[in-house]
Amino acid sequence: MKEDKNLDDFLPDKKASYFKLLDKDISSDKKIIKEDVIKCISTVMDPEIPVNVYDLGLIYSIIINNNNVTIDMTLTNPNCPVAGEIPQNVGKSVEVLENLKSIQVNLVWSPPWSENMMSEDAKLALDIF
Repeated sequence: MKEDKNLDDFLPDKKASYFKLLDKDISSDKKIIKEDVIKCISTVMDPEIPVNVYDLGLIYSIIINNNNVTIDMTLTNPNCPVAGEIPQNVGKSVEVLENLKSIQVNLVWSPPWSENMMSEDAKLALDIF
């Protein structure tokens, strides 16, 4: 039986997000800090560009509330073939933090990403001056 398809069936999921509620026994009062979240995110590399997603400027916000972390991020291109994977990779990188209660990664498209959002290290690595 032939199924009708449209263009959206072949494009990446532009509304991809990642959420995980961790069922950890939290026995310490240690608070998660933004710098620790950034260290985790910095281990996630863009699959097409040899720079991590943080230095590329893909992370728009990191909000920490009572050890629940919410991250808003974007991609360099809305038609990125791994649009659904990168938010998951970012979320999983943060899951290692001690006392984390939950991680939510939202894929957002506003403002649109541009090369101006990259760190100086990323620009140097990509020979962008």
